[in-house]
Amino acid sequence: MLIMRESRVIPLQAAPSMGREARPLPPAWSAHAHGAPLDGSPLLDTLARPLRDLRISVTDRCNFRCGYCMPREVYGPGHRFMPQATLLSFEEIERASRLFLSLGVRKLRLTGGEPLMRRDLDQLVRLLAALRTPDGSPPELTLTTNAALLAPKVAALKAAGLQRITISLDALDDAVFRRMSDADVPVAQVLQGIDAALAVGLMPIKVNMVVQKGVNEDQILPMARHFRHTGVELRFIEYMDVGQTNGWRMDQVVPSQEVVRRLSEAFELAPVLNQAPGETARRLRYADGGGTVGFISSVTEAFCGDCNRLRLSTDGRLYTCLFATEGHDLRAALRGDEADAQILNRLQSLWRARTDQYSAQRGQALPAPTGGRRIEMSYIGG
Repeated sequence: MLIMRESRVIPLQAAPSMGREARPLPPAWSAHAHGAPLDGSPLLDTLARPLRDLRISVTDRCNFRCGYCMPREVYGPGHRFMPQATLLSFEEIERASRLFLSLGVRKLRLTGGEPLMRRDLDQLVRLLAALRTPDGSPPELTLTTNAALLAPKVAALKAAGLQRITISLDALDDAVFRRMSDADVPVAQVLQGIDAALAVGLMPIKVNMVVQKGVNEDQILPMARHFRHTGVELRFIEYMDVGQTNGWRMDQVVPSQEVVRRLSEAFELAPVLNQAPGETARRLRYADGGGTVGFISSVTEAFCGDCNRLRLSTDGRLYTCLFATEGHDLRAALRGDEADAQILNRLQSLWRARTDQYSAQRGQALPAPTGGRRIEMSYIGG
């Protein structure tokens, strides 16, 4: 059974008919042809949040079975992954990305599952790297991966135009790492991937560590010591209640403030000023010049107020929140006979109607949205 299909899927809001004579707009459009406001103002949702970040899941498959994302008891040998025909093609992803860039997106992030399991991913990177925003600038093009397959592929990805990479790593101790990933992959293989990314200049590199109480808390300081003075930014992520299959409980969360306290006992930390709006991580720096460390605190310090992210699933559904229960079908529009202008009108309507603030509602003890199963993280890439 495909767990993610239990979430509700609705069509994109219908756009005004353009008639049978409508044709796709040419690749180089004016801002008005894009559907962008004439005064150059950004496309905003109901909470005045601009659209800036598109996260693109390229596969629902993964070579790890992390308990907080794809627990083996759910995603075991009998699990049916999506057939190839349902996945968006590279050309469809390119078209969707081009449309979103015209609406204000400036960052394209490739995710999974594990994106390196998608064959010929460097070809998709090359297509996306050739895109331009309305002012002629290239988008920021990034990849999130567990890095187990990275070392032999990173040079081709860099040559294709990948600019930056984020790597998931929850422990340095091999036994803890294997227990959390539930995979026969040594931590050394991930570290080799990180070293290979450094060697080809995919900077800055970020390493994400999900911290779970009683599981890998003892890895906080070893991870910090390992990545200090390397140019790699370590980011600690609070264990989140994404999806329905990970058995999340609040008592398994290690608050970011606790992580900061532990780090402060070993290192002198100072604030980082002028962080960009929409950043998920609050950052501190080592006072001795050892670099920066980040904290993603969706549970205890919600950042919904300036969330500027939209997620495109492997099979072409749009999700306006990581904790969404509804997906909006973009694939049907991409594979139909709709012109770009029609699709753009629908995308604008979708974003302008966006009200999501799940984490803030949870943190304020307000009723969180209900009505269906939350989408699984492996389906939309976190």
